Amino acid sequence: MQATWHLPNGQTVTATVKPGLNLMEAAVANTIPNVIGECGGSLSCATCHVVVDPAWAARTGPPSGFEDDMLDVTDADRQPTSRLSCQIKMTEALDGIILHVPG
Repeated sequence: MQATWHLPNGQTVTATVKPGLNLMEAAVANTIPNVIGECGGSLSCATCHVVVDPAWAARTGPPSGFEDDMLDVTDADRQPTSRLSCQIKMTEALDGIILHVPG
């Protein structure tokens, strides 16, 4: 399965992601800039903020209540389809997902 990150500098990175792996872990493993995951995916830092491409937003669903609160404290401005990538697990339904990394 594949995920693509659109970077702030206009470049894109596409990587293979194993099912069940969260997209923060996949981003860190593929050295995606600006996706840090300081807390290791424990939903306590918001350093894995991404903007899900609108075409994929319905498939990832909305943020949970606590994730929604954490998105209010991200470094980059929150967008309507902002998510914490640690909360998105790769599934067959997300194969080909496109994520935008805020600058």
